[in-house]
Amino acid sequence: MSNIMKQEKDDKSWSPYLAGTLTGLLLILSVWFTGKYVGASTTFVRTAGLIEKAFNAERVARMEYFIREAPMIDWQWMFVLGIFLGSLIAAATSGTFRWQAVPSMWEERFDSKKSRRAIIAFVGGVIAMFGARLADG
Repeated sequence: MSNIMKQEKDDKSWSPYLAGTLTGLLLILSVWFTGKYVGASTTFVRTAGLIEKAFNAERVARMEYFIREAPMIDWQWMFVLGIFLGSLIAAATSGTFRWQAVPSMWEERFDSKKSRRAIIAFVGGVIAMFGARLADG
């Protein structure tokens, strides 16, 4: 078993079971109290709309998608911001935060080239976002 898979005794990271359970409860409570599902892909589209709106508001106002879903900062946008901040706080408090262009697991399995990692991460992100948007998620 690789060193990455082993958890040390003094590891301060959260249990994935606890984190998964809390996330599941959050999802249930979100639907129960607000009738809205938790998601993130719409936030990226709205953010792109906000950025484009800053340069060409007329064009955004004519786009069919943004007529239905106005580009704005809403609860879902704040949720995605909370994911980023929460993960940053969790990493900092567990002592696992570090700036790293190429993760150790990637370097062990493939290589340490930053450009290759960046290209593959970008392509993977595009594919994942396309699938999420295709599923209307």
